[in-house]
Amino acid sequence: MKFIVLGSGTSVPQRQRSAPAFWVETNSGSMLLDAGADAAHRMAEENLDWKNLDAIWISHFHLDHFGGLAPFLFGTKWAPQTRERRKPLQIFGPRGLVKLLRTFSDANEYGLLDQPFLLKLHEVEPAREFNVLADLRATTFSTPHTTESLAVRLTASTGKSLVYSSDTGFSQHLADFSRGVTLLVLECSFRRNKPVSTHLEIEEAIKIIRECNPQTALLTHLYPEWDDCNFAEEVSKLWSGEIIEAVDGLSLEL
Repeated sequence: MKFIVLGSGTSVPQRQRSAPAFWVETNSGSMLLDAGADAAHRMAEENLDWKNLDAIWISHFHLDHFGGLAPFLFGTKWAPQTRERRKPLQIFGPRGLVKLLRTFSDANEYGLLDQPFLLKLHEVEPAREFNVLADLRATTFSTPHTTESLAVRLTASTGKSLVYSSDTGFSQHLADFSRGVTLLVLECSFRRNKPVSTHLEIEEAIKIIRECNPQTALLTHLYPEWDDCNFAEEVSKLWSGEIIEAVDGLSLEL
């Protein structure tokens, strides 16, 4: 399983961090985890096969995670590269996904759901299991961020696994959900004194990591305050193990 960071930032414009988006690739296909505003162009910048993307996962409806989906579908509708595409594109997300996409599609008569290929839209409840790709199964978990927010655990036929928390406040249950995972992709919006309960700061993120004991931990969704500090130094104050800082363009093989 290949994992590529397309966007390690937030809704706040940052010079070196795009809005949240991640590419997952297995032997049977590819998947986009969240679609921040920059997702379409970041896929092209990384020379990824965006025109044959198999599936998209939307964790929740904040625009830094969802706002790039409509522009991407506007692109696939008119791009020369997708005119001959016939395989379906599956889009998975929380309850409300279909209504919201139809609203975007109907606005200004964009017709985003009228693609050269079939769009399959799936609304997913918490604690559900489903197939994303032929060799990739997903399980969902409700996180304390918005009412619809879902974390997802992806398990490949090889046994390798990935948990993407997306945005979340602290949750012991999230640590349980992530236990023993190969790669934990965990938000860490703030260093300390977080202004809201629905995101994580470094101490809370490390507590989750300590509890679930992933083979590899990657911290992402980093607000601009992280740009002015030494990431490794901040981690070392609380944790002796390795934790990777998400940066745009980072590629990992599981």
